[in-house]
Amino acid sequence: MPRYLTDQDIADFRAELCKVATERFARFGYDGVTMRQLAEALGCSPKTPYRYFKDKADILATVRAQAFAKFSDALEKARAGVSDPGERGRLTSEAYVGFALKNPHAYRIMFEIDAPVDEKHPELGPAAERAARYITRGAEELAEAGVIEADAKLFGWSMWAALHGIVMLHQSGMLTHGPDYKTLSYFIGLTMMKGAGAKFGPGGIAQAAKGRKK
Repeated sequence: MPRYLTDQDIADFRAELCKVATERFARFGYDGVTMRQLAEALGCSPKTPYRYFKDKADILATVRAQAFAKFSDALEKARAGVSDPGERGRLTSEAYVGFALKNPHAYRIMFEIDAPVDEKHPELGPAAERAARYITRGAEELAEAGVIEADAKLFGWSMWAALHGIVMLHQSGMLTHGPDYKTLSYFIGLTMMKGAGAKFGPGGIAQAAKGRKK
């Protein structure tokens, strides 16, 4: 007689499957992973994963949605309770890079998997949109506060592109030939803020740099 699965049993298996799938998708890409391989890694029958997910695309959408949710939580936590828009932006950028370095597999499946974010998987779209809003909202707040004079949307997406580039260089090992990611992200952020007309007070750049060293 087959063993009755409790809700906790089901949740535990889904969680373990998602953990394995996240790592496999990040390492081998969507086409490099099969349902049979996932089953083998879990030590179960090839048919078992189909009891919990419709197919491989369903698994990918689920783990991507989970990754985006955790990513957004990290950004939200970093800026919580901070009123100054400039400080919120700095903390959000630091949280962005920090999450990517601590969760490389999750980061890769969010931004490197060639799979659409569409209505076929309704939980994925809102999770991705929430993450995007946290990343770009800081630029809108800076513009509203009069800290920057640049187009907020363009500034926010440019900052996002810069942070993503830093993460990619770090993950590929290329920063061993150049500055460390903290120095690079600080320089890019400061340069973009200057280009957007940001004011740093009487001490100018020197004052900003002094604050960073504390």
